[in-house]
Amino acid sequence: MQISSRFTLAIHIFACVDTFKDDYKVTSDFIAGSTNVNPVIIRKILGQLKAAGLIEVARGTGGTTIAKPLSEITFLDIYRAVECVEENQLFHFHENPNTACPVGRNIHHVLDEKLDRVQKAMERELQSITLEDVREDLKKYLEQENNK
Repeated sequence: MQISSRFTLAIHIFACVDTFKDDYKVTSDFIAGSTNVNPVIIRKILGQLKAAGLIEVARGTGGTTIAKPLSEITFLDIYRAVECVEENQLFHFHENPNTACPVGRNIHHVLDEKLDRVQKAMERELQSITLEDVREDLKKYLEQENNK
């Protein structure tokens, strides 16, 4: 299983907006320069984050702002905003196992509860990490760079 790069790109976007908000107008082009990703992809992710109420985007060269305190935005919020999974659907189960086969007939009974536990554990962990945690860790690395 692999979560798409949209998730880490979204966190990178928040880090850029927070870090540079006082010095630059943080636009999709600006963020693209930091992420080294096409601005069109950045705009798509910005749109998803905006739809989730996590950021505000002023059209044109207005820039991007964070809609609420970083301590209130969790990795789970970001994951749900940018990943294309429906609620409780981290694992997509093949729809039509062969019921004439003993494995096919029972595979849902065997896996459903286990996969649900895995998903809930991942969501609990994502819920426990906020963008404030990212801000604090990033500050440490930036301070180390400045002290070299």
